Amino acid sequence: MAKKLKIGVVGCGAIGSSLAKEISCNMRDCACLSALYDIKKDRARDLAHKIGCSPGICAGSLRELIKRSSLVVEASSAMASWDIARKSLSSGSSIMVMSVGGMVGHWDELYKLCLKRKSMAYFPSGAISGVDALKGAKAAGIRSVVLTTRKNPKAFSGVDYVKKHFDLSGIKSDKLLFKGNAARAVKYFPQNVNVAAILGLAGIGMYKTQVRIIASPAVNRNIHEIEIISDAAKIFTRTENVLHPQNPKTSFLAVLAAIATLRQILNPVRIGT
Repeated sequence: MAKKLKIGVVGCGAIGSSLAKEISCNMRDCACLSALYDIKKDRARDLAHKIGCSPGICAGSLRELIKRSSLVVEASSAMASWDIARKSLSSGSSIMVMSVGGMVGHWDELYKLCLKRKSMAYFPSGAISGVDALKGAKAAGIRSVVLTTRKNPKAFSGVDYVKKHFDLSGIKSDKLLFKGNAARAVKYFPQNVNVAAILGLAGIGMYKTQVRIIASPAVNRNIHEIEIISDAAKIFTRTENVLHPQNPKTSFLAVLAAIATLRQILNPVRIGT
């Protein structure tokens, strides 16, 4: 019998809970949920109870979770994701990162750690379409990548940059909140535009990838439009995301993309770029 992949989940919010449930219920033939960890201990305990796992699955520390896991799934925050990735890879565990914005500025070190420890780092494509085409077009040469993100004003509640510069209460028309490169977008909107980080890392870099972020009271979905101009093709995608039922700042497709990535890790036959 093939050895099951031991997967630990860090962060037991909406995304972490969805992934833990998927691993525990639908991947049991080739993987097992080895540990749960959250800085709010009761979240991990509540999740373990909800998905029918023993309370013993809750790790007392990040170090303990890493020790129990061959693959660590980071589902916490951009502020913590690099530290989690660094510690996981340094211990010889592979990592799947959901809070991709936290990797900005650490890419070279991440790459070196993976090589040194013979571990892997996985980044799901998230709530956008077209990453496969972007990676293919890169081989021919890319001239520009532009992301336009539209979200309901409610999705930006709690964002310090928005609170400092805009009053979105009662707005009746679209409001441009940001225009600039992906590196700045990720810095100012760490919970809203992980897709900008994915595009930057997969394509022409964080400083050449351009981003526009719009608060739109007329929309009730997170909408991402991407235009890629390359020597191979002109590519345009539009993804209208259904919001995650537990977290309106997150698109449901982001969770599903992570599930697809886990299945690809576990499956010997892989389809797509």
